[in-house]
Amino acid sequence: MSRTRTLIYTLAIIATLIGIPHYVAENFSLPEYTQEAVDTFFYIFNDLSVLYIIVPFFILELIRYFVMKKLSKNLALDSVANLLTVGFFTVINYILGILFATKLYVLASVYSILPELPLTWVTVVSCILLADFLYYWEHRLMHEMGAGWVTHTVHHSSEHFNMSVAYRFGPLDGFFPLFFSIPAVLMGFNPFLLLAAELFVQTFQAVLHTEIIGKLFKPIEYIFNTPSHHRVHHGSNRQYWDKNYAGILIVWDRLLKTFEPEVEKVRYGISEPINSVNPIVVFFHGVTRFYKKLKHTKGFSNKLLSFVKAPHWMPEGQTYPPQTSDDK
Repeated sequence: MSRTRTLIYTLAIIATLIGIPHYVAENFSLPEYTQEAVDTFFYIFNDLSVLYIIVPFFILELIRYFVMKKLSKNLALDSVANLLTVGFFTVINYILGILFATKLYVLASVYSILPELPLTWVTVVSCILLADFLYYWEHRLMHEMGAGWVTHTVHHSSEHFNMSVAYRFGPLDGFFPLFFSIPAVLMGFNPFLLLAAELFVQTFQAVLHTEIIGKLFKPIEYIFNTPSHHRVHHGSNRQYWDKNYAGILIVWDRLLKTFEPEVEKVRYGISEPINSVNPIVVFFHGVTRFYKKLKHTKGFSNKLLSFVKAPHWMPEGQTYPPQTSDDK
């Protein structure tokens, strides 16, 4: 798809998801929810899902690995590394939230361009859909830009695919969403509703990290992101690179031509494996590799371009071992 058409589709979708709740708020009187009711809803579907979905599924996956004789030391240590990376990420995110993000959200809410939307079902649904579409673009740019892949490569570096991988975070994974969520707050969405909606999208995608579930009914596979679609996203097979960025709705990928079905058996990981289950190596390998690449890249302007160009990009006439020219 051409960049122009992609931009037009993107702006039209965003305008629709912002315009509908504002139009309804101005022209219809709908029952409003309290902040407490909204918080309770998302608490059940976000926070508690770890207890009634993530942990039970991970136990089933361990049983499956055992039955298939795939329960290895490497898998166990990889899972431990995944849980430790989310711990490191949480500490960084907590500091980022206290010192920076919270203030930005409050300022964006105070100086919003459009009036703050009431907490009605239309606003909540629109906010979830908007958070989902913004997640698509945040996720896509983290794959297509060197600065994004520095942190997101951590999530893709595991050669396994299970619920623990959903919590394999990079050091700056909490930073990039700010560029998308702050503008949404400026458009009138309650900042706490938006944060909850973003977490809802992340939670939905977390449950997709499993090989237990095959392909679902075609209508579901066509509309929603599924384990099959997300396995493709984690594939190191060349045809699976940079595909299926969706959080909840796979229709974004279908519309913007980044969809790829699961056909060939998926090989997980990245094109240059890290060959380590050391959580420190796992967590920081993207940063260290990018730093080495910058040191090797000649020219200050080329170093700056490395942040916004594709992860594999190198200036003409320059190469960087051990990364190949098509490294992802």
